[in-house]
Amino acid sequence: MCNTMGQTESSRDDTGRWGEAVARRMLAAKGYRILGSRVKVSARDELDIVARDGDSLVFVEVKTRAKEDFARPLSAVDRRKMQVLSRAGVRYLKRKKFPAVNFRFDIVEVVGKRGDRQPVVRHIESAFPLDIRYILP
Repeated sequence: MCNTMGQTESSRDDTGRWGEAVARRMLAAKGYRILGSRVKVSARDELDIVARDGDSLVFVEVKTRAKEDFARPLSAVDRRKMQVLSRAGVRYLKRKKFPAVNFRFDIVEVVGKRGDRQPVVRHIESAFPLDIRYILP
């Protein structure tokens, strides 16, 4: 199946997995402890990376693009996506029985493609707050 840009779903998935691997390596190099990748928290919700940064739990959304001719990868994280990620983060915390932990939502942009020796990688910490409809007890 092809999208409007001629990229198959399989090649998008491969690109996404490559970008997530690049992001995990970068985060680990910064001292983050990776707790999980592609963490399914419900039938609809998945977190790209869950990590620890010191005392903070970090939910990381990875956006990978071959080029950024039209917009930065970050622009794909719109209000709707922030709501979905907030819901996923809260479901993750519920699964863990609401541990007393600070948490945040980060975004990692990866620009390049498999085989690139030095893709552009940008880490945006605390990229957005928890959506208000998901206030925790």
